[in-house]
Amino acid sequence: MDELRPWLRSYPNGVPAEINPDEFNSLKELLEDSFQKNSGLTAFSNSGVAMRFEEIDQLSRHFATYLQSDTDLQPGDRVAIMLPNLLQYPIVTFGILRAGMVVVNVNPLYTARELEHQLSDSGAKVIVVLENFAAVLQSVLSKVKLEKVIVTAVGDHFPIFKRAMTNLFVRYIKKLVPSWKIEIAESYLKAITKGKNSSYKDITICSKSAAFLQYTGGTTGTPKGAILTHRNMVSNVLQAAAWAKPFLNGRGDLVVTPLPLYHVFSLTANLLCFIYLGGHNLLVTNPRDIRSLIRELRRQPFTYLTGVNTLFNALLNYPGFSRINFSKHKATMGGGMAVQASIAEEWQAITGRPLAQGYGLTEASPIVSATPLDMFEFNGSVGLPLPSTEVIICDEAGTAMNLGKVGEIHIRGPQVMSGYWKNPKATTDILSDEGWLKTGDIGRIDEHGFLYIEDRKKDLILVSGFNVYPNEIEDVVVAHPEVIEAAAVGIPDEHSGETVRLFVVRKTPLLKKERLMEYCRKNLTGYKRPRDIVFMDKLPKNNIGKILRRELRE
Repeated sequence: MDELRPWLRSYPNGVPAEINPDEFNSLKELLEDSFQKNSGLTAFSNSGVAMRFEEIDQLSRHFATYLQSDTDLQPGDRVAIMLPNLLQYPIVTFGILRAGMVVVNVNPLYTARELEHQLSDSGAKVIVVLENFAAVLQSVLSKVKLEKVIVTAVGDHFPIFKRAMTNLFVRYIKKLVPSWKIEIAESYLKAITKGKNSSYKDITICSKSAAFLQYTGGTTGTPKGAILTHRNMVSNVLQAAAWAKPFLNGRGDLVVTPLPLYHVFSLTANLLCFIYLGGHNLLVTNPRDIRSLIRELRRQPFTYLTGVNTLFNALLNYPGFSRINFSKHKATMGGGMAVQASIAEEWQAITGRPLAQGYGLTEASPIVSATPLDMFEFNGSVGLPLPSTEVIICDEAGTAMNLGKVGEIHIRGPQVMSGYWKNPKATTDILSDEGWLKTGDIGRIDEHGFLYIEDRKKDLILVSGFNVYPNEIEDVVVAHPEVIEAAAVGIPDEHSGETVRLFVVRKTPLLKKERLMEYCRKNLTGYKRPRDIVFMDKLPKNNIGKILRRELRE
């Protein structure tokens, strides 16, 4: 046993210490192997329409052929995707990868300014966009160097009658498609047909070639493109699959995917991992519509669900959630933000299964650690480092510290990015010569190898020289029966340097500041207690539901 990796002693039976990151040379090889092995099984469904693995194989090959034959793109060129969770997303993504090109995921809710930056910085030459967002794209076309725009509609992969009715409803009843006009636009379905009528050029892809240009850091500054290679992504898929296999069959499992696939957590943990395992991904287009999501969960018993703490909280607080059939439910995985103890306990009480959580970051493709999927006792950790992953805790000088000490988390493994796109200084700032990724997160490792996140370095509140971690305060406050959500931030104070300000969404107006302050006095030591409480109707969140403390500070 490697004493430098105490987590190996805590691994569940059946989880290996290492994976082979070179089992597949590329995601293309992994995908094509899975298409062959799982032919006949359902791969994806959306709005009641299902597609089998062989259909995804054919359609993604057609799209790859279109890129090869009807554009001037070459392997290594960037293709942007601006889509929510629709059947088009895996087809387009797999097609880009099979053509040897690089996927640039774009949040469909981006403003024109954000979209312009990402398209300009990545140098994307083609974009696939849902017509709902084409007007925003049109507003920046003169400032970017796109050669072609491929436009799709929500119902493009539905049966012909349902397609027509869905697209008419979206355009003219709901009026969700602002007027747009793009001269270089081409219909997505026409592109698929062109690819079908051309010859696909099979290519070999180097494992070190970029697969994704995944942008990160939008809440802390100008977003940077993390270069995630084929080897990075294959490694993280195999690591996640190795973690899941002892608990999930994989083949035929129904996997609910409410988080957007353009977010790297959902991209790896759902899309790629369960393509590899042979699972059935139920794509949820609008997870904010909790009523519709509950209806989807009731249609057929599901096996696995991923989400964020705010989504689990919304589900638990929605009438009728407890009446869902959880008979086939095996695991739930939270990521993107900390899962709170009170949420985890209530989730387990209702579903009968634990709410596991993982930790990761875009620069690690993204998964670093996860709690065992059968661990019923919620210990507040983000689990154990995945196979072939090293984690150390370092002091300010970058020196590794002993178990139990709190410091910056550094990680190393085959899933760590090769660097930031066109940004060598930012790369050297975060990646050491020995391959260690400095995460900027504060944490500790206990004697059993479990990793605990104390907080983001940038979110740390310094009160009279004492470190205050917002996660701890928030965990305490949301345990109050009349609180739905909470966020703690530091604000300048002339006497103590900073003090804690607490933002709260309450269940009832009957909860007053004085009563919540008294609750905090009973549960938090003096310097951790909020000086001020602000009640809000809702907290600002990013596209996956992560609370934006920066906006609250501002």
